[in-house]
Amino acid sequence: MTIFPQDLDPELVTRLVETGGGQLAQKMGITFVELSAERSVATMPVEGNRQVIGLLHGGAHVVLAESLGSISAAIHAGPGRIAVGIEINASHSKAVSAGIVTATCEALVLGRTLATHTITVCDEAGNRLSTVRMTNFLKDAPGD
Repeated sequence: MTIFPQDLDPELVTRLVETGGGQLAQKMGITFVELSAERSVATMPVEGNRQVIGLLHGGAHVVLAESLGSISAAIHAGPGRIAVGIEINASHSKAVSAGIVTATCEALVLGRTLATHTITVCDEAGNRLSTVRMTNFLKDAPGD
């Protein structure tokens, strides 16, 4: 069950619930546990997201991190606004070949037009696997 902040934009909640966080997040098995602008948490299985030598794919780390960073930024942007990723970088420090990984997203800057988050991906023992930093541009949603 995902924990949403009480003041979260109902339209964003509806989109998140209806899409499961988006097609890629669904394919990767990402489960959103806690969502807010300041701190968000999600999990992802290693199974199904491995690269050719059996390790969790580095791109999977980034997909998990970007999914969390984008949603956290969108929550901060608020109703009638959207978050668009403009920069992401990742440093992988340890490999994993089984289990569930957990990503924790924490806000560094929550401004009017930019939101920057650091996302840490850890294994089940709490070992840091990767550190990702993401910046989103916040703007008005396009009109219909």
